Amino acid sequence: MIKAGIVGLGWWGKTLVEAAEHSDVIRFVSGTTRAVTPEIEAFAKQKGLHLAAEYDGMLHHAGVDAVVLATPHSMHATQVMAAAAAGRHVYCEKPFTLTEHQAEDAVAAVRKAGVTLAVGYNRRFHPEMTRLRDMIRSGELGTILHVESTMTFPNALSINPAHWRADKTETPLGGLMPMGVHAVDAMIDLCGPIDHVFAQSFRRAAPIDADDTTSILVRMKDGMSGYLGTMTTTGPGFSFQVFGSKGWLRLEGLTHVAGASSEERRTRLFGTCKFQPVKGEAKVWQAAAMDISRAALEAFAKAAAGGPPYPVSLDQAIHGVAATEAIIRSAASGQVELVN
Repeated sequence: MIKAGIVGLGWWGKTLVEAAEHSDVIRFVSGTTRAVTPEIEAFAKQKGLHLAAEYDGMLHHAGVDAVVLATPHSMHATQVMAAAAAGRHVYCEKPFTLTEHQAEDAVAAVRKAGVTLAVGYNRRFHPEMTRLRDMIRSGELGTILHVESTMTFPNALSINPAHWRADKTETPLGGLMPMGVHAVDAMIDLCGPIDHVFAQSFRRAAPIDADDTTSILVRMKDGMSGYLGTMTTTGPGFSFQVFGSKGWLRLEGLTHVAGASSEERRTRLFGTCKFQPVKGEAKVWQAAAMDISRAALEAFAKAAAGGPPYPVSLDQAIHGVAATEAIIRSAASGQVELVN
C-alpha cells in the first residue's frame, strides 16, 4: 500500500482523494494546500487526512511514500524536483510543466533519485482507448490517415477572474491546458511523435481576459495529420476520432465540468462509440462507466511499488510539453512551428 499526500485541495485535488478511497494499493494519508478553510478542514477530517502546514513538511514526513500534485501548472517542476530530492514518488497532474526545459529538469531529477514519476493523463486508461490502441497497432484500421479531437466545456463563463485557472500564464490558449493536452497526449500515444503544428486562438464570449476558442493542426513524424479544437464557453463535450484506410473509430463523452459531481468527473468521460468500416455496417455501443482517475492513481502506485512501469513514459511526457509549447508559439507567431 502506497501512502500518499495530496498537494492542492481544490475541486480536483478532492476528486483525486475520492478516487482512491476504496483502493487497496494507494491511500491518501496527508494533505497540504495554500489556504486552509473550514470546508477543507472538514473534508480532511472526513477523509482521514493529516493537514500539513507546508509542502516541505509533508515531503519529510516518515509516513508519506509519495505525493500527488494538484497544484497550479507553474509550480509542478519545482515541486517534482523537491519530491525527488526527498526520495518521494510523484504523481503530477497534467499539464506536466509549462516548458520543455522545465520538463527535462524535472525528469532528470526523478531519474537521478530513482523514484517513479507519473503524469495524470487518465483518459489513456479507459478500455475504449485501449481498444482503439489495439486496433491501430494490429492494423485493423489500416494505414492511419488522420486523428481529430474536439473538447469543450462552459467553465470560462463562470470562473472567478482571480482564480489561478483564469491566469493566462497558467492556462495559455484557453482550453488547451485543462482539456486539450489530453488529446495531444493521445495523439502521441497512438501515432508517435509530433513534427510540427499550426494554431490559432482567440476570445469570443469569455467574460474574463482569456481565449475561449482554439484550433490546432498537427502533423505527426510518421505522416498522419491531426486536428484539435477546444472551446471554453459552450456546452460540454469530448470527441476523439481516428481515420484509417480500413475504417474509422469515434469516441464521444464528456469533459470535466465545474460543479459536476465527483462520480461524473471520474466515471462518465466516455459514452457513445462508433466504428465504421470501409465496407459493411457501422457498429455503435456505449462505453462502460469506469473510474479512470482511480485507474491512473493505481497504475502509479503499482509502478512505485516495483510493478509494471507507468504507461506514460518520461520521454512521452517531455515530448507532450514540447508539442504544447510549440502550439503556444504558433498561436503567437501565426506560423507553423516545429516541435523540438
